[in-house]
Parts: sequence; C-alpha cells; structure tokens
Amino acid sequence: MQTLIVTAHPDPDSLTSGIARRLEHALQPGTVIVADLAAEGFDPRFTLADRHTYRVGGDFAPDVAREHQRLAAAAHLVLVFPVYWWSMPALLKGWIDRVFVNGWAFDVDASGGMRRNLGALTIHLVPVAGDDADLYERHGYELSLRTQIEHGVIDYCGSRRGATVFVNESEQDDAAARERAVHSAVHAVRSAIHDGASHD
Repeated sequence: MQTLIVTAHPDPDSLTSGIARRLEHALQPGTVIVADLAAEGFDPRFTLADRHTYRVGGDFAPDVAREHQRLAAAAHLVLVFPVYWWSMPALLKGWIDRVFVNGWAFDVDASGGMRRNLGALTIHLVPVAGDDADLYERHGYELSLRTQIEHGVIDYCGSRRGATVFVNESEQDDAAARERAVHSAVHAVRSAIHDGASHD
C-alpha cells in the first residue's frame, strides 16, 4: 500500500513543499514517495512525441514511462499544489497532460468507446490558496477547480475521489491560523488514506 505525493512549486521552502513533507511524515514510514516535479526537472511540454503517444495509445517517452511505474505502485495519489489563476500550475498540468494519456489512464477504441483504467487509484487534492474560503465560494472558484480536476481528470480516468482540502489564506501574516489550516489538511488526507486502506 503506497502513497505517491506529487508537488509542483519552484521554491523548496514554500508552504506547498512544506505541506508535502508534513504529509510524508504523517503517513506510515516506508509507504510514501514524494515526487517534487520542479526539483526533478520534469518537462511539462506536450510535444509532437506526446501527440504521437496519445494517437497510438502507447510508445511512451522514457520520463512518462517512469511516472507510470511510480503511479502503478501507488494506491493513493496526493496532489499538493499552489493555486495559480484559479487552477494548478503549468508544471502540474503538464504532468497530467503527458502522463494521464490514452493507452495508460484510459483506452479509446476505434469505435469511440472508452475504458477507464485507474479504478485502483484514489486521488486526493491539497490546493494551497492565497484567498479566503468565502471568496472562493462567493465567486465559484472552489467549485470550478474541483469540477476541473475531480470530474475532468479523476472521474474521467475512473479513479476514486479522495479528500479535497483547501489550505486558504496561505499568504496571510497569521501564522497560527495558517498552521491550523495546514494541520487540518494533513489530518484530513491522512485519515482518508487510512480509512481507504482499512476498506481495501
């Protein structure tokens, strides 16, 4: 039972990176891998080679095949990311674009039918947001982000929805409030993973 935590932030001292480390330490030792896409230098650009992969449903680039191996070993995937313009950073979006592809995350046959392949994977989201929860609700930002990722990615690939926990007001000066939000997010994801392990 392994958990893969994927994070995408250029600053290793960022709150986003810190939350990923907190989650790693909160989960059972030896069962967690943290993939820091920025530190690893993952290339998010969807190239002609990726277009070829998508069209033929295979012939994966070596870096994409490595991500498939990491994900195949995981029962839980946790995406920890800062919210940029009400969405995920380009680095994480590019990771999804290149890795969650036809021939692996799903299969499309010649008649247009689809098989969703990631039913054994539970995906959890920890968006780190600068604004408060009321603003996200008032303008529909949380619903929009959740729809984009939960429905557009998780459901599309047949994965199970895990915990989605926003860490709001991440850039405010209130360190105590920020710590409470981080603690709550880590606890929620840890509990969801533990409960999922108990039911498997």
